[in-house]
Amino acid sequence: MFDPGKPGERSSSPFPARPGGRAPLRSRKASAAAYLQRLTEVSRRVAAWALRAGILVFDTIHRFILSLSGQLAIMTAVFVTLVEIMILIPSLANDQEEWLINSVRKAEIASQAVDTADAMAVSAETSEQLRKSAGVLYLAVRINGQTLRLFDSNVTVPEEVMDLRRQRNPVEDIAYLWAPWQTLLSDEDRLIHVQTQPRLRPGDQIEIVVRGEPLKKHLQASLLNMLRMSFFIALAAGILIFAALSFVIVRPIRKLTDAIQRFKTNPEDVAATPELSGRADEIGDIEHELVAMQEEVRNSLRSRARLAALGQAVSKINHDLRNMLTSAQMASDRLSAASADPTVAKALPRLERALDRALSLATNVLTYGKSDERAPAIQIVRLKDLAEAAAEDAGLCLPGQAVEGGVRFALKAPKGFHLEADPEQLHRMLVNLMRNARQAIELQPNRRTLGRVTLTAIKTADDVILIVADNGPGIPEKAREKLFQPFTSSNTPGGSGLGLAISRELAQLHGGDVRLVNTGPEGTAFEVRLPLKG
Repeated sequence: MFDPGKPGERSSSPFPARPGGRAPLRSRKASAAAYLQRLTEVSRRVAAWALRAGILVFDTIHRFILSLSGQLAIMTAVFVTLVEIMILIPSLANDQEEWLINSVRKAEIASQAVDTADAMAVSAETSEQLRKSAGVLYLAVRINGQTLRLFDSNVTVPEEVMDLRRQRNPVEDIAYLWAPWQTLLSDEDRLIHVQTQPRLRPGDQIEIVVRGEPLKKHLQASLLNMLRMSFFIALAAGILIFAALSFVIVRPIRKLTDAIQRFKTNPEDVAATPELSGRADEIGDIEHELVAMQEEVRNSLRSRARLAALGQAVSKINHDLRNMLTSAQMASDRLSAASADPTVAKALPRLERALDRALSLATNVLTYGKSDERAPAIQIVRLKDLAEAAAEDAGLCLPGQAVEGGVRFALKAPKGFHLEADPEQLHRMLVNLMRNARQAIELQPNRRTLGRVTLTAIKTADDVILIVADNGPGIPEKAREKLFQPFTSSNTPGGSGLGLAISRELAQLHGGDVRLVNTGPEGTAFEVRLPLKG
């Protein structure tokens, strides 16, 4: 018995709803939307991955092209390709010539049938058979002024003739090389008129006319074979050349580059020194120069470290040193006021000058420890007074003083000679140069001549030149290479090797320089060049 149920009551039938019902339609729409969303997400991820991969590949290729290996690979490919092209062009021309010569030889064999015919004439049918067997449209043989022909009256012989008896000259060679390309670019109905000297039969000249299409197909096949072989040969040669050059050139340069980068990161790391390969070429020279340069840089860093340590040490005693010098200056003032001894009165001005300079030096010692001298205070300086004061501080004997085995000082300058410079810094320059000269003379063994240090002053249109010369033993060859480097140029026991470096630095602050003019057994001369200020 069928129960229709109450009105408005939802059916509880066990049978599935109809396909066209509302609930299944919404479910399909939701599934389609979810599927579309997943598809969009997957597509977005794939596109992002493809973009990143493309950027990575492009960046890798770009870096390879810009690298030495990439440039080497490109040049190898270009050069090998050019060589293959230079081989392919004459080979193709020679292939065409051989094909035409073979056609001529076939025509020569076919023409011998005419010689055996009555009255040296054959029928049209026989002529066609002979021409077909030879693969020609026209055949003419000239013998003793008589011409034998096998031809088709429907064929027009081209006026342009390809003479295989070409002469050796640039024009003929260019035409010979261009001929196969002309055949490859020609139309299918092109006819080729060839003439040459017979070889298989007697005669003065033989001419043939052949279709260009068979030759064109032959050249196309030959060109493809040549390109295929050239490609494999070029590929093999390129790989071998690239591998050899990479091993011989790129690999050592890459090692040197890595060594330079490690040295840049940590110059004091001895492991950053490249291993010498023992090569005798330019790369071997680069290795030796790089090792020498790294060693020089390390020595320079060690010298700078010593200077920094010296500056730190001096900065600690600077305060106490200034106090001691101030006390000595006060004692000198009291001694000057209390003593009437003429010897003391004569020595006190020199002592006061020395104390004043020591105080000034102690005040600026921190600045020097930082390798930064103060800017010069330019004044008009009378050279005679400054030079004699510097000579006294350097331990030289002035004119009129008893020498007693010491070193004599002489000034060669016009009367009243003056210049514009910082008097304190110029004094230090001259003291350093004069003291070095005196010490070199006094340390000379078995010296018999009187020691002499001469200061010569010259004024040019642009500069003031001061030359400090001595008659000492000269500077050794080994010391000249690093003459102005700190801690390296001193040959005096207990010397620091800072005098020349300080003098050059002070001169450069003035816009000038200090340089070695000459040295040898007859003596040494240094030149101080200072520019005129106005």
